[in-house]
Amino acid sequence: MRDHGGDLDRAMAQYGDGDWLDLSTGINARPYPFPDLSARAWTALPTAAEVAALVAAARAAYGAGQGVDCVPLAGAQAAIQLVPRLGVPQEARVVGPTYNEHAGALEAQGWRVTQVADIAELKGAPLGVVVNPNNPDGRFWTPEELIELARHVGLLVVDESFADPVPEYSMVRYLDRLPEGVRILVLRSFGKFYGLAGVRLGFALGAASLIAPMRRMAGPWAVSGPAITAGVKALADQAWQEATIGQLARDAVRMDALAEAAGWSLVGGTVLFRTYETGDAAAAQDHLAASRIWTRRFPYSDGWLRLGLPGPEADWARLEAALVPSLSRV
Repeated sequence: MRDHGGDLDRAMAQYGDGDWLDLSTGINARPYPFPDLSARAWTALPTAAEVAALVAAARAAYGAGQGVDCVPLAGAQAAIQLVPRLGVPQEARVVGPTYNEHAGALEAQGWRVTQVADIAELKGAPLGVVVNPNNPDGRFWTPEELIELARHVGLLVVDESFADPVPEYSMVRYLDRLPEGVRILVLRSFGKFYGLAGVRLGFALGAASLIAPMRRMAGPWAVSGPAITAGVKALADQAWQEATIGQLARDAVRMDALAEAAGWSLVGGTVLFRTYETGDAAAAQDHLAASRIWTRRFPYSDGWLRLGLPGPEADWARLEAALVPSLSRV
């Protein structure tokens, strides 16, 4: 089942309308300040020079070497949907549980998909997929581990949608010095860390032999003028990036303290989302939904509940009052 967070329509259909606080995604609730847009960004098709400027900004932000190709796409989701078309459908293995669109996109194109519990089980697969850090449990693997693994996989796809706060775990810096015969494709999301999911921007990075066909399949205008403008500015803003990583780290600690006070235990996560064992995820979600706070449950776990981190202080107070009422009265 290809279920996702961000499904406020379902929340409202089940619990009613209202002023909902959506914590069901891993999107930064303290977004990058959206830049002023020229009329041209809305009215003209993006030029090759504008796309090249976006690619240069992404390569610099992610630390891509000279031999690494990069294509901007309409979110990491667009890249996920192109991956199955890079080869003849056969066997694919996905480390899970994880973001279910990887398996869904592969199966839709005729691949035989098996979910495995750890990266060691990807060995021997024509195509292997690992989300690093993983969603929703936050597991991660070092670049060295993934390079060694890739020696035994036809193509290793590494989804780094939540890697911006932990650049030391990114594979991108290693892509131009992989051992001969090793094939690794890295997917990056822009909207999650920068809190601008609506602009629909992401990137695929790897050898030209992988990126060139993705670029052809994506077509000449894969990203919009507003996405280019936002991406070029935000990806170059190192001061904002560093400050945001620090803020998110503090917010994650704060969220864990609230969850502990509520009697939940940490399963894992990143600084963009936290996943907890609640004992009864349906009851926990119902309880928070009564206060119009939406969270993410998973069909494979009766206890796991994932929450994104609030942004404004008023949203933190609202969550605290719903989750641990005794604290809000102190």
